[in-house]
Amino acid sequence: MPSKVTFILGGAASGKSDFAENLCLNSGKDRVYLATSQVFDDEMRAKIDRHLHQRGTGWTTHEAPMDLAPVLDSLTADQICLVDCATMWLSNQMLAEADLEAAQRDLLEALGRCAAEVIVVSNEVGHGIVPDNALARAFREAQGRLNIALAGMADRAVLVTAGLPQVLKGTL
Repeated sequence: MPSKVTFILGGAASGKSDFAENLCLNSGKDRVYLATSQVFDDEMRAKIDRHLHQRGTGWTTHEAPMDLAPVLDSLTADQICLVDCATMWLSNQMLAEADLEAAQRDLLEALGRCAAEVIVVSNEVGHGIVPDNALARAFREAQGRLNIALAGMADRAVLVTAGLPQVLKGTL
């Protein structure tokens, strides 16, 4: 039986999104992409366009930079949903000065009640140096707490480094 929630963790450009997309492709289920990024500049638009082209057809895409629950609540058991990514979602929450505890609780609850299989991608930000400013340090701490919570509730957790998956919890 597939995992209901899979948590994919890795550094920037580690191959985690490609790995997650392949899990979705190989599932045989209807694929849903839940995009959390927002377009603030041409660089981000180009990155999103590259990702859309790379994914190709066969995906239903929903853009939800802040509130993922309505989409997650609408999914069915014959679907698989890729949430890419929790790091952008957290950035959006912080920039909006949202209540991070409440937002995280709401996200975890929505994942828990979602009927579809869900794969959540997130960045590991704790392997680097201590940031030099308060906002970056607060983000690193909040991302660490979010990653711990996501890994804790997930049935399966995988760390991707240099495109290579290492199972931390569950099985592939």
